[in-house]
Formats: sequence, C-alpha cells, structure tokens
Amino acid sequence: MPHDFEATFAALKPILAKYAKSLTVKKDTPTEYTVYSKEPSPFPQHKGQPLFFGGIKIGKAYVSFHLMPLYMRPTKISPELNKRMQGKACFNFKSAPEPELMKELKALTAEGLKQYRERKW
Repeated sequence: MPHDFEATFAALKPILAKYAKSLTVKKDTPTEYTVYSKEPSPFPQHKGQPLFFGGIKIGKAYVSFHLMPLYMRPTKISPELNKRMQGKACFNFKSAPEPELMKELKALTAEGLKQYRERKW
C-alpha cells in the first residue's frame, strides 16, 4: 500500500473523538469511527433516530472525513481544504493532513457541534 491510511486515520480520529461525550459513538473500529447526535433527529425522514454528525473511514483509495454540519449549513473553507472535498460534507486524504488543514478541520468540527447544540440536536 503506497499510503499509510492507518496513520491518516489515527491523525484524523481525535478531531471527532474529542466530542465523544457530547455525541454518541456508533462505530469505533480500526477502520471506521462514526458519531451521531445524542438527541433524536427533528427530521421526519429519520424516524426519531439520532442525526449523523461525522465519521472517518478507511477506504480503498483514501481516508474519508465526513462532517454533516457542512451539508446542513455550508461554510467557507480554504482553497487547500476545498481541494480535498468530495461532495458537500466529505474530505478525502491519502496521508495525514498538514497542520494548517488539521487546524481548519478542528475549527469546522467545533463550529458544527455548536450548530447542533444551538438547534438542540
């Protein structure tokens, strides 16, 4: 494997794991980490289930970092991070992000949790 996806996963996981007490950890394996809201979703299509907040998953070609608050309320991101964007709420990495991208992901995650709390999700 030309890329060290395990190290990339290990670098990204603490960004979401920091909020494990505020969210519900649904999956925590060596290849996937997902967190959901503690409260049921207010949206009828979720049928009272918690709302997905974010996740990290090792795939075949990259490690993906999903952050649902970006989908719910798009925000401005740097051109460097935008290059990693797939869709509206996912970033793909083949190696651990540079320090400035890690800092930006941490800030986006903190802001996303703030939005969830404000909406009581």
